[in-house]
Amino acid sequence: MATITLKGNTFHTLGNLPEIGSKAISFSLRKTDLSNLTLEELQGSKIVLNIFPSIDTGTCANSVRTFNKKVTDLENTKVICISKDLPFAHARFCAAEGIENVHTVSDISGAFSKNYKLTITDGPLEGLSSRVVIVLDENGIVRHTEQVSEIVDEPDYEAALHALNL
Repeated sequence: MATITLKGNTFHTLGNLPEIGSKAISFSLRKTDLSNLTLEELQGSKIVLNIFPSIDTGTCANSVRTFNKKVTDLENTKVICISKDLPFAHARFCAAEGIENVHTVSDISGAFSKNYKLTITDGPLEGLSSRVVIVLDENGIVRHTEQVSEIVDEPDYEAALHALNL
């Protein structure tokens, strides 16, 4: 299990992030139109998985805004922003913020967070996803992972973007 903090208080997740060089675990996530998005549909593109507890918190919302700006000029790259929020919350946020360059999806079933070992297992955010960035290459191979140790902190955007060029 991984250890993270929330304002200095220690909490845990189900496990460790996928190993660099490993094949990404297949997933199916719910889009804002209630259809499913699968890993298989994304094959052939570089992928940034931006995972967070809730789109309705400042840090989480800012990560979506930041990736939305940073991926505008990137070729063959998709950013998938994932939380357990309902698809309707994702749609509302994107409409209000003018988000067009990233895809926001819901892990409403919790299967993604469970399979990727990201679920927080104790504390006030128990059951939600921890803040994580995973970068996959065109073949679905893990090239970068970051478990943000302090959940109120933003991820290292530059490290994630750098991993896209490896």
